[in-house]
Amino acid sequence: MDIANALVVFLNFVFIPAAAYGAQLALGALGVTLVYGILRFSNFAHGDTMAFGTGTVILLTWGLQAMGISAGPLPTALIALPFGIALTALLVLGTDRAVYRFYRKQKAAPIILVMASVGVMFVMNGLTRVLIGVDEYRFDDGARFIMDVRTFREMTGLPEGLALRSTQALTVGVALVVMVALFWFLNRTKSGKAMRAYSDNEDLALLSGIDPERVVRLTWIIAAGLATIAGTLYGLDKSFKAFNYFQILLPIFAAAIVGGLGNPLGAIAGGFLVAFSEVAVTYPWVRVVGYLVPGYEPSGLMQLLGTEYKFAVSFVILIVVLLFRPTGLFRGKSV
Repeated sequence: MDIANALVVFLNFVFIPAAAYGAQLALGALGVTLVYGILRFSNFAHGDTMAFGTGTVILLTWGLQAMGISAGPLPTALIALPFGIALTALLVLGTDRAVYRFYRKQKAAPIILVMASVGVMFVMNGLTRVLIGVDEYRFDDGARFIMDVRTFREMTGLPEGLALRSTQALTVGVALVVMVALFWFLNRTKSGKAMRAYSDNEDLALLSGIDPERVVRLTWIIAAGLATIAGTLYGLDKSFKAFNYFQILLPIFAAAIVGGLGNPLGAIAGGFLVAFSEVAVTYPWVRVVGYLVPGYEPSGLMQLLGTEYKFAVSFVILIVVLLFRPTGLFRGKSV
């Protein structure tokens, strides 16, 4: 009984939240690693691209709700998501044409493109705030829980209850579908193979007749889609506030670098590693230990760090990986 209660507490407060958060980070890191692997620079505007994409999805969701359109038990944002992706793709394609294309033609050093992306980040941040404001919004309509605490207790007879929110299950499910679709596209389609060839050897790809501008456009469109999906899932699971997406850039980059920049599989693994590390380090383990060790009364919460230091965990992981394994766990391109 005590072990079962400990497992329920672990699932409720560690595993399920970390799995949903990890899926969100993995999708964000996939966008970062795709741009780095093909366009060869770290895109610091990715977090604010997520914010812009999510902001457009929220505005479209409000419009659909005003017209009486909903997705039943699912969030209405899922209907608005494809349109949000399209608008975000148009924005990043316009940004590429206005900013990055010039530096590509000049064959500028990657650090120049990185600095340009910082400028784009501030412009996108301001654009998002003008578009939707600086307040915090919740837009997760539809069914709230797949399993609630009361139902679980009635089913199992355990004093501890398990809650599984629909947004958590949706996050993991959508992320899984997107990841499988992306790997299928990169490995099975002509366009995906062209992107991989361009990433592996740009000069040889050009000699093979691959259109570099088409590869660049596809990269930005996919990155915009991943950013919008990741941002929307993050907003549905938690809430939307433009500044939060600036903050989440650190764990996203940590996930991409831990897995290996330029390696999509590494980005996924890195996302879950960073998420589980953040949650595990900042969670008070006193209840779990109390069930596993009956009679033991710890003096504190058995919490390594407070939740306000959550992003510090990402920073430490990032520094350790850069110091001891710059290519990441899956041997991506050296930072």
